[in-house]
Amino acid sequence: MRIVYFAWVRERIGRAEEELDLPDAVRSVDDVIDFLVARGEDYAHAFSARKSIRAALDKAHVHSTALIAGARELAFFPPMTGG
Repeated sequence: MRIVYFAWVRERIGRAEEELDLPDAVRSVDDVIDFLVARGEDYAHAFSARKSIRAALDKAHVHSTALIAGARELAFFPPMTGG
């Protein structure tokens, strides 16, 4: 799965995107976050404000409980304001 990071999530992780083979047990957006946090300090820091981070599966906004089956891309980004 392609994982894409935006804004301060990207800055804290140190990369804009990556391709990951996720274990079968990783089924939801929340599971992906848990998997990423376990990868190291940069990921743990990026997701420390977990409730603030938004997600999109294949460019459609989803809740953290959304299932990832069949999705090709998961993006993470902080809340945005317009102006």
